[in-house]
Amino acid sequence: MDLAKLRAWWWARQGLDGALDGAEPGAVLARSGWARSVGGVGPYLTLFARAGTTRAAADAAVAAREIHELPAARGCTYVVPREDFALALAVGDGWREPELRTAEKLGVTRDEVERLCEAVLGALAGSAALEPDAIRAAVGDRARSLGDAGKKKGLSTTLPLALGQLQARGEIRRVPVNGRLDQQRYAYVRWDDGPRTATRPAPDDAVRELARRFFRWVGPATMAEWRFFSGLGVKAARESVAALDLRPAEPGSDRLLLPEDLAAWRDFAPPGAPAYALVSSLDAITATRREVATLVDDADRARAVLVDDGRTRDLGALSDLPSHAILERGRLAGLWEFDADAGTIAWATLDGRRDAGLEAAVARTERWVRDELGDARSFSLDSPKSRAPRLRAIRAMDAPR
Repeated sequence: MDLAKLRAWWWARQGLDGALDGAEPGAVLARSGWARSVGGVGPYLTLFARAGTTRAAADAAVAAREIHELPAARGCTYVVPREDFALALAVGDGWREPELRTAEKLGVTRDEVERLCEAVLGALAGSAALEPDAIRAAVGDRARSLGDAGKKKGLSTTLPLALGQLQARGEIRRVPVNGRLDQQRYAYVRWDDGPRTATRPAPDDAVRELARRFFRWVGPATMAEWRFFSGLGVKAARESVAALDLRPAEPGSDRLLLPEDLAAWRDFAPPGAPAYALVSSLDAITATRREVATLVDDADRARAVLVDDGRTRDLGALSDLPSHAILERGRLAGLWEFDADAGTIAWATLDGRRDAGLEAAVARTERWVRDELGDARSFSLDSPKSRAPRLRAIRAMDAPR
């Protein structure tokens, strides 16, 4: 398969080609895919890289419930558009079951969790959003400590069980305390008009609809990539796409497309002029498929890069980006991190080249991060201090500055 065409196709389908400039946040996420949310810059940068969305506009969309952070595929949190609220919760059903089974081993019955759920709903009735400590005070001894045994299992009290169950059912919403998506301090509020379990698609229908969206967002994609995103086993994944009539992008290829996209794929020609975008380390162009190699030129696949555990690995062998990325028509052209102390982006290209278009893209993103966000964490525990080795590694790359 022509990788330059594949990358440029993803670039365009993801709206990184400028087609979404000025679009509303919900429209961006419907086109490019749900934005993985781990308390970092990912959702903001997803919107900015495609539509030029300001932080204020993104926060306003959250406040208006045009987009919302929800537990979804594999039980992971994503920022999703309003039209997908019910679907996101439906495909997240069942992923809390392991936590409930763990609690049972600690002596917590499901009836106890249900009684606590009722108490939480009562505490939130007619109130503004409450943080967990306020909820704990309101429910009293109906939430209890699980002691050292619970701490070892990651369940120090029973309250998170109830909060998780109610959120998964669409009965409460988790909202960021200061309205921002790049932090993980939350409060909870009743969601009286939320997508309750009874109004959601049936499980098989939900998974099929998720598959349709997945292949629309990042097709041509492989079944292995779909299994990662959905969390399905081989048989269940195969059954989930049976009705979609997926077609190979090329004869013999394992990369599959929705049939309605096949003609557009065949006729697609990559743009001729270089174009750049700075995206997050969890951008949907890679994180949805959890695969990096197809975006990397052969000459760069053996390039050693620093990963989070302090080791170096070949770039072409990674499932996840090691830092935020510079894309050039879909090709992984370089890496970047934000130096919060200096208020600047540290960046380097893999081949050492740069041009005016790239420098303009870096400067534009740098101003936005510095002036609107203040930092560009990859995830909630990322910090200027923990990022220092990555900054040094990027500055040491063989790229002119």
